[in-house]
Amino acid sequence: MAEIFDDWSEKYDQWFEKPIGRLIKGYESELILGMLAPSRGEIVLDAGCGTGVFTTHICETGARVVGLELSHPMLGRAAFKNKGMPFLPVQGDMKRLPFADDSFDKAVSITAIEFIEEAEVAVEEMFRVTRPGGIIVVATLNSLSPWAYRREEKGKKGHPIFKHTVFRSPEEMAALSSVQGMIQTAIHFKKDDDLALATEIEIEGRKKGLNRGAFLAARWIKPVG
Repeated sequence: MAEIFDDWSEKYDQWFEKPIGRLIKGYESELILGMLAPSRGEIVLDAGCGTGVFTTHICETGARVVGLELSHPMLGRAAFKNKGMPFLPVQGDMKRLPFADDSFDKAVSITAIEFIEEAEVAVEEMFRVTRPGGIIVVATLNSLSPWAYRREEKGKKGHPIFKHTVFRSPEEMAALSSVQGMIQTAIHFKKDDDLALATEIEIEGRKKGLNRGAFLAARWIKPVG
């Protein structure tokens, strides 16, 4: 799978430089940081860190971050972005994490799990390397959202990235672990919605507790004992 992403590192970053990309990044970062709650001195695993789009925000909290990524070009961009930050890049596979048990205070994975058909294996690995009482957060594109539908249609037409994706619903994400977790979503507006109204749409979606937000995050706490 690594070679699929090697040519997309620059395009991935460019997406978040667009007006809609910046807006989405803000909402997604807010949700992830709220669920993960990283703090100074903690050691956090960012599994499938990509180009480090969200990694920087975690580093800025004072946490020490180990970024694991399969694609070498993407990992290189993540290392460049986080130069001088408490960040250690490691090339590796989420299904076989190269770390000892209980190595991290917290673990997070953002929009990487959809490229893993055996997602339960990756989540189990994240639990394994997180200390008891630690937090695990996994985010993906919600299969109930119009955003996922668009990407699935592109995948059917042979898109080099989206033809390999497996999008999941809130219920399917919750079922990736036997531990009871918490589910939240964000990005309740659509790609074609007026950006001037996006904030109002987002606020309304959260007030109603809608489960169709495009950005879906699951949070678990590793049991103690």
